Amino acid sequence: MREPWVVGVSGASGTPYAAAVVRGLLDAGEPVDLVVSRAARLTILDETGRAFRDGHWAEDLAAWLGRDLGDADVRHWPAGDLAAGPSSGSYRVRGMAVVPASTAACAGIAIGLSKDLLQRAAEVNLKERRPVVVVPRETPVTRSHLEHLIALHDAGAVVLPASPGFYGAGAAASAQQLVDFVAGKVLDALGVPHTLFRRWSGELGTARS
Repeated sequence: MREPWVVGVSGASGTPYAAAVVRGLLDAGEPVDLVVSRAARLTILDETGRAFRDGHWAEDLAAWLGRDLGDADVRHWPAGDLAAGPSSGSYRVRGMAVVPASTAACAGIAIGLSKDLLQRAAEVNLKERRPVVVVPRETPVTRSHLEHLIALHDAGAVVLPASPGFYGAGAAASAQQLVDFVAGKVLDALGVPHTLFRRWSGELGTARS
């Protein structure tokens, strides 16, 4: 039986993190159900110059990821489709990552607003006690945002801020290395194997050798 990971992309800046997570899941042979919010489509367009359209999602996703999807197991659900599979707890999935997670998405999930499929799917995975990773990127944060993040933590989500590490490359790290570090931490939290960053070995400087 197919049990995908749901990846929800909200409207916060940081869509390269989402692309790296999706690529990592596909590289691991994992099926993916993708939900891209309306606001996220604007952010993808702004950050990449590429559109993301429901009617051409496979073509647009391939362009966004920079690869041919081939026989990758990917399914796209429109964000406005509240009758979609991931809106129900009886629809089998392994868990969900919301990356990047805007303050609005965090608030909506924390209070059970279910404004769109992204929020509803995250709420469903929390109530079903499946792994949920939420990746806030906006900074600085207000008290209300912190309260919503605490509520998500208490509900069982992993709150994983988009805070890249500089292990190995240090100040010379490329933007892609920093993106891959965060994406790798997301995959770690989901229990999905990857090679997106070199792990700490216990010895200084080994990553640069």
